[in-house]
Amino acid sequence: MSERKVRVRFAPSPTGALHIGGVRTALYNYLFARQHGGELIFRIEDTDSHRFVPGAEEYIIESFKWLGIQFDEGVSFGGNYGPYRQSERRGIYKKYVQVLLDNGKAYIAFDTPEELEAKRQEIPNFQYDASTRTSMRNSLTLPKEEVDKLIAEGKQYVVRFKIEPNEDVHVHDLIRGEVVINSSILDDKVLYKSADELPTYHLANIVDDHLMEVSHVIRGEEWLPSAPLHVLLYRAFGWEDTMPEFAHLPLLLKPDGNGKLSKRDGDRLGFPVFPLEWHDPKTGEVSSGYRESGYLPEAVINFLALLGWNPGNDQEIMPMDELIKLFDLHRCSKAGAKFDYEKGKWFNHEYILMKSDEEIAQLFMPILKEHGIEAPMDKVVTVVGLMKGRVSFIKELWDTCKFFFVAPTEYDEKTVKKRWKEDSAERMTELAALLESLNDFSLTHQEEVVMKWIEDKGYHLGNIMNAFRLTLVGEGKGPHMFDISAVLGKEETVARMRRAVEVLK
Repeated sequence: MSERKVRVRFAPSPTGALHIGGVRTALYNYLFARQHGGELIFRIEDTDSHRFVPGAEEYIIESFKWLGIQFDEGVSFGGNYGPYRQSERRGIYKKYVQVLLDNGKAYIAFDTPEELEAKRQEIPNFQYDASTRTSMRNSLTLPKEEVDKLIAEGKQYVVRFKIEPNEDVHVHDLIRGEVVINSSILDDKVLYKSADELPTYHLANIVDDHLMEVSHVIRGEEWLPSAPLHVLLYRAFGWEDTMPEFAHLPLLLKPDGNGKLSKRDGDRLGFPVFPLEWHDPKTGEVSSGYRESGYLPEAVINFLALLGWNPGNDQEIMPMDELIKLFDLHRCSKAGAKFDYEKGKWFNHEYILMKSDEEIAQLFMPILKEHGIEAPMDKVVTVVGLMKGRVSFIKELWDTCKFFFVAPTEYDEKTVKKRWKEDSAERMTELAALLESLNDFSLTHQEEVVMKWIEDKGYHLGNIMNAFRLTLVGEGKGPHMFDISAVLGKEETVARMRRAVEVLK
């Protein structure tokens, strides 16, 4: 690591919901910044005014708040390098476009969409570059007077970067090593459009990264083909010495590994690809989110961290502070990472187990209220402690343990057929009377008394316990029987048993 202060950025476009791949990019930037005592900048890249979606920026900020990824500066966080929204930096970009024009590194082009289309028809695989720009309408082919006249008349134009052909451009990538691309395959990219007085992504991100003193650009693999252009732009500005280091992260792939993960994959297979539920203001479509689907933010972070990176051992459970300690860009994979959504559920289950019963009970309380249940916290804590190991999501606790809060009104037919014997009604009546007579209804005392009763009477242990479970639960599921009866208490236990005897005899 060089002596330079680590400053990284996450710079989404406010064009809709934040894809889970973008979340992973932000996470890796966050882990890298924290590990090196650096800073994470939140920038909004809104130079494409046609694609702006209302509410997207707020959605992105809320997503990171929920996930626990904290920014040090940027949009809504303040800082000394603002403004951090690109649409508010028009004047800055204009100045740097002029620098390139003045130094002969860029030129003004007046070609209309129709003229460009005609060229595409005329020349197969047409590219606006050194071999074609001399036959186009631009400041390289037109007299200066005509260029000035066209601009004065308000004719729309773009500024293109002038790429010199046949030069090997070297990009050093922290994940992929040395990447070499010949400049002849690059076109003269548009850097600025007079129509909206805004730069394109390529110019804006170079200027912003330079002015905001970004030390490392950690972004998705899809930007790797643009990296040589960005290197050439740094050179054109004379900023090569302070150019950030690059790291291009592997793609997140579909669960079967064939192609890039999309929202359609999530819709088809039933998992979210957005951190929070997204309501599209244009179409009215609602897309599921990890938060609303019942995932814990810590589980999502741990799951995402291991998609394309590994700590070099078999460790899987790593809370944020441990991820910060272990994260290493050099251990990122070059190949894409399959999105194993079942593994995401496993992580959620593990994080539920790691949380205290009190924490899970607090999260379960609103679900109980939705079902009209008002229960004392100590009871909910006890129930959660018995049942949380059986679920992947807190919302699943209701179906798993509602019998603790609501007495059964029906009895599962298959279980009745299999577990309710000819003498079950009689035995349950006896057992109810025995339990009712107890002054000490603690789990251990109940178990001791009932086991002795079964032994003394010579009853079949399995038959008694299966019938007992059916009377309290309504089916053949649940934890240890005396855990259930101890939580229900004597009155409720005996009442349920007598009701079941009446219904089933």
